[in-house]
Amino acid sequence: MVYFFRGDSMSYSERIRMLREDQDKTQSDIAAMLNVGQRTYCDYELGKTRIPVDSLIILAKFYDVDMDYICGVSEVKKEFPKK
Repeated sequence: MVYFFRGDSMSYSERIRMLREDQDKTQSDIAAMLNVGQRTYCDYELGKTRIPVDSLIILAKFYDVDMDYICGVSEVKKEFPKK
């Protein structure tokens, strides 16, 4: 059996909220970008509903952070990979 230890890392729900607030965006702003309702996006930030991977990718590109950072796997803020 494999166990994952989160440690002091931020969860993705906490991370997407922090990134949104740092950009002075509202939940409605981000929800519109993701084509979801504000309530759905709020549930993503509260951890009540899991955010789809494609939405995480959109947010990572928008905030220009790599997936490890936005998912809370890493505390190191790197740019989203360029092609």
